[in-house]
Amino acid sequence: MRIAIAALALAVCACAPPAATVTGRRAALHEAADAYEHAQIAGDANALQQIIADDYVLVGSDGARQNKQELVAFWTADGFDPAPVIVTEPIEHVWTDGAALGGTVTLSGTQDGEPFAVTLRYIDVWALRDGQWRVVYGQTTRMPAAN
Repeated sequence: MRIAIAALALAVCACAPPAATVTGRRAALHEAADAYEHAQIAGDANALQQIIADDYVLVGSDGARQNKQELVAFWTADGFDPAPVIVTEPIEHVWTDGAALGGTVTLSGTQDGEPFAVTLRYIDVWALRDGQWRVVYGQTTRMPAAN
């Protein structure tokens, strides 16, 4: 019986990823998420093409779906100049090969010379593919205007 318990304990320990691996994976996720945010604000199509998975889907606050190409076109459109965002009420759930990152942001800036601002709650789902974090799904919900 003791041998069976010891063997089971060794098997469990062998299956658990080392803490350094988990820490490295989480650090790489945060680096990818930061790069994604910066690429959006900068309108960097090349970076967005690398970070966004080919099978990406976004469900926008109006219920419409966008694919990768449509999302890249949105962030890189002429006349669209968003300001940097600050995430409040952050949400983070990370597992071995995936993650859900989100929170609340106020997206503001100018579009065709006109100022805009919208507050959104969002969630991005990330997948670890071939050793690289890729955003695979997003959803946004528009917050009602403050009274």
